[in-house]
Amino acid sequence: MNTPAANRARRTRGLPLATARRCRWLLALLATCVTTLAPQALEIVITEGWDDPTRIAVVPFAGPAPGEGLPDADLHEIIGFDFQRSGQFWVLPDGDMLSYPTAPDGVHYRDWRILDMDYLLIGRSWLEATGELTVVYHLFDVTSEREILSSRLSAPPEYLRDIAHRVADDVYEQITGIPGAFSTKILYVLEKAADDFELRIADSDGARARTVFRSEDPMISPTWAPDARRVAYVSFETGRSTIFIQDLETGEREAVAAFRGINGAPAFSPDGNRLAMSLSRDGNAEIYVLDLASRELERITRWPTAIETEPSWTDDGEGIIFTSDRSGRPQVYRIDLTTYLEERLTFEGDYNARARLLPGGQFLVYVHRRDGKFHIAWQDLERDHVRPLTETSLDESPSIAPNGTMMIYATQDHGRGILAVVSVDSRVRYLLPSDAGDVRDPAWSPLIDALPR
Repeated sequence: MNTPAANRARRTRGLPLATARRCRWLLALLATCVTTLAPQALEIVITEGWDDPTRIAVVPFAGPAPGEGLPDADLHEIIGFDFQRSGQFWVLPDGDMLSYPTAPDGVHYRDWRILDMDYLLIGRSWLEATGELTVVYHLFDVTSEREILSSRLSAPPEYLRDIAHRVADDVYEQITGIPGAFSTKILYVLEKAADDFELRIADSDGARARTVFRSEDPMISPTWAPDARRVAYVSFETGRSTIFIQDLETGEREAVAAFRGINGAPAFSPDGNRLAMSLSRDGNAEIYVLDLASRELERITRWPTAIETEPSWTDDGEGIIFTSDRSGRPQVYRIDLTTYLEERLTFEGDYNARARLLPGGQFLVYVHRRDGKFHIAWQDLERDHVRPLTETSLDESPSIAPNGTMMIYATQDHGRGILAVVSVDSRVRYLLPSDAGDVRDPAWSPLIDALPR
């Protein structure tokens, strides 16, 4: 199989030649992602959006300017950018506003009706005597001429971006009825050079990227625990693939799978107490589940002539979706962990892999080959309808936002890897170009409450 991921897998260092040859396909599936991400921020290029987006005005918030005891960032700009990259909103430029209210008594609905606005967001901020930053905001429905949401948030000044994302999340949910995911994070591996790899975390808009682990050897398949406080990934620092779990607050790392052969594709259960993985400890790559408290390991699949890999969990934690080539080509299957009954889910095309269920369990996204090109496809499991979500030719490693509206994946742009985001209805898409280096396996975090309690 000649895919970009397979070519990268061939370069994996530290594996005996025979092992590398036998496990090439499995490693390709474990590492199906090439992309680039800037070390500090991403330039988001909106390529498509809704035909009739919601029109919103985000008035500059009153309060101390950036640099006056605050980080060099602007609240209303961060909030407006969040709305823009969702693709569902059109944000009124500051210079086109007829007035700049910062409190409800300054709102004149006529100004915003003239500009054909659907919603108006205003706010103000100040530094408390304690040093904390307080932000108050108000959301207005221009058509009905009423205030529909307001809140007050306080946190240390260094949490300014988190406050802004929280405001965007709350407003997004108020307008759409869907929880916002702007406060989420992205986990990825940045390859700066052949012997320089970093496990990084950034805000969902690419800002505040930080390195949580650095190695001279490759890392692949990073994934989040449901509490967003731990991550798991595969590292080759010991000379063979080893699964580590790392605490993000303390930096403490623990090797949880270092068996003979392949240890790969970790995936936390919805309750965070178990870790699914693909192991070849018994000679053939199969799906296993590790109980993280007792360290009891259970073998889930038993297909002696096939490679079973890329597990992911159903919402209830009672089933696992995985990739298998038991039919001769990679296809997606589901196994019930109570009955161990298995079901094949994909039939269209000769290559379907790395599947992830959307919240609710009715829809599936996965890497799908069509006409010799790799796309990300969406499938309705109840109606067996398959629809491509992407149009480029080397799309890999999809990861779904926790609110189920967007998906991040890897693709190619003029010979270099980049990240891209597409909505699950394919109506919104944007690119995340950068020149910092190659990034592998982007993973979208669970919903996060980043503000201190």
